[in-house]
Amino acid sequence: MDKMIRVSAGNGQIRAFFVRNSDMLERTREIHQLSPVAAAALGRTMAATAMMAQMLKASGQKITIRINGGGPLGTVLCVADYDGNVKGLVDYPQAETENISPEKLNVGAAIGKDGEITVIKDLGMKTPYIGTYPLTNGEIAEDLTAYFLHSEQQPSSVGLSVKVNVDYSILTSGGFIIQVLPDISEKELRLLESRLLNLPPLSELYETLRDPETVMHTVLDGLNPIVSEEKKVVFHCDCSRERMEEALISLGAKELSSIIEEDGHAEIKCHFCLEAYQFNKMELRKLNIEALGE
Repeated sequence: MDKMIRVSAGNGQIRAFFVRNSDMLERTREIHQLSPVAAAALGRTMAATAMMAQMLKASGQKITIRINGGGPLGTVLCVADYDGNVKGLVDYPQAETENISPEKLNVGAAIGKDGEITVIKDLGMKTPYIGTYPLTNGEIAEDLTAYFLHSEQQPSSVGLSVKVNVDYSILTSGGFIIQVLPDISEKELRLLESRLLNLPPLSELYETLRDPETVMHTVLDGLNPIVSEEKKVVFHCDCSRERMEEALISLGAKELSSIIEEDGHAEIKCHFCLEAYQFNKMELRKLNIEALGE
């Protein structure tokens, strides 16, 4: 089962998040028929978005991460909320790149680095918070580490990893975000840096240990990590017929009239889950009346 844990360590001067998101990524892979490198890029971004959503304050608040570096995947887009619901997509899910090695997918080449990472926080206020930072190398973890430091002035270490089976199914997907607070002691900081420098590949940790709490004890060994919260995280798309009706109304009366006259029906497909919503001529006419009234 996928889950996320919130952790305090280093006498309260380190906060961290660890997540396993293999099941949600496998569900997304099945929906979009992702290539291995697309799955790796999307899985890393979904893991990061799930963890960053836990930095929000309340149920219903959402965070969106959008990455576009000009590579063959196009835009990678993920949305997560404080309650543990996550969804994501890539523009070109079947895109492929040459592997760095037989065991290492070239996510950086698939994403590209001629672009930026954008973080949008919807806190339920009139205007969302939007932060951007140029991509470092398109590998996502390093890009988020730079984003945290320069856009949020928060020193952080981000680790993200996906391992794909030979049949393209997902073997493991997970990650961590570790952040240090201003009053951390020199001793604890050096110990944390040493632990991070000497870690085995993260994909190996999640393949052998699987549970985020077990991974946490390995990564933060010696820093007295304490789990303060555990939460289930799942793939969940919140699309609905009502939202699709709103999308049609937003086209305007002129466009709706054209659809009614030329086609007599409409189909709208959700980009995240690919659910198709059908609207017949009578339903479109009703929506057209609403559009005229706006």
